[in-house]
Amino acid sequence: MNHAEPHPHTLDITRETCPMTFVRTRIALDGLQPGEVLCVTLRGSEPLKNVTRSTEALGHTILSTEDTADDAHILTIRRN
Repeated sequence: MNHAEPHPHTLDITRETCPMTFVRTRIALDGLQPGEVLCVTLRGSEPLKNVTRSTEALGHTILSTEDTADDAHILTIRRN
């Protein structure tokens, strides 16, 4: 029996700059239960690199990275 993945939580930090991009991401992840998914929309290569690196350093899993228009990215993270 297949169960659909629960709808992921979302966070838009496209207007934030480092280090607030990761601060907001960490706060959102801290509010999730283990196994829940957070989709973070961010803008620019520096925030993408920093949020990805910091999130993995905390032990969470990056499930995917999707490029969108206007140099934006959607980072899908599973809280561990």
